[in-house]
Amino acid sequence: MTTLYLAGDPAADALLARDPFSLLTGMLLDQQVPMEKAFSGPAVIAERMGADHLDPAVVAAHDPEAFAEIFSRTPAVHRFPGSMAARVQKVAAYVAEHYGNDAANIWADAATGAELLERLKALPGFGEQKAKIMVALLGKQIGVRPEGWREAAGDYGAEGATRSVADVVDADTLAQVRATKREIKRAAKA
Repeated sequence: MTTLYLAGDPAADALLARDPFSLLTGMLLDQQVPMEKAFSGPAVIAERMGADHLDPAVVAAHDPEAFAEIFSRTPAVHRFPGSMAARVQKVAAYVAEHYGNDAANIWADAATGAELLERLKALPGFGEQKAKIMVALLGKQIGVRPEGWREAAGDYGAEGATRSVADVVDADTLAQVRATKREIKRAAKA
């Protein structure tokens, strides 16, 4: 079984490793909050729903106000609980409708990295950058490597990169990724 170090919590990371929709949800939540908070979110949501994983059809069918309340409970799942709850439900509905309620089907039969990238970009809330990072995460840590996946992931797919969550496998690589992000921000301001 794949071992991940994204949430920094063994139980939350185990959920990400065994449940493709939880991994996808963690990636969706990974904006404007620390990476560990984002990738811990699926475990918090599942626990608050009384489930051992996130079933896309169940998430999509959940009453939107009640689902937003799950996100808002202290500690909140995300800095923007209402809007992120709605985004998660939109992605869940898309996965249920287009991928047979199994997020792994997004990547299971993608023939090329470019096809995988396009599938990810079609998901609600997944822009170009988030989709590229997800391609890199799938290739580097999950073993999903259709032809051309590194090229489709752009700079995030580079071997030895320390640019994103795709490169985090332990505390040291987390520190390296954070340092790279600080340097990129510093250079952008200069």
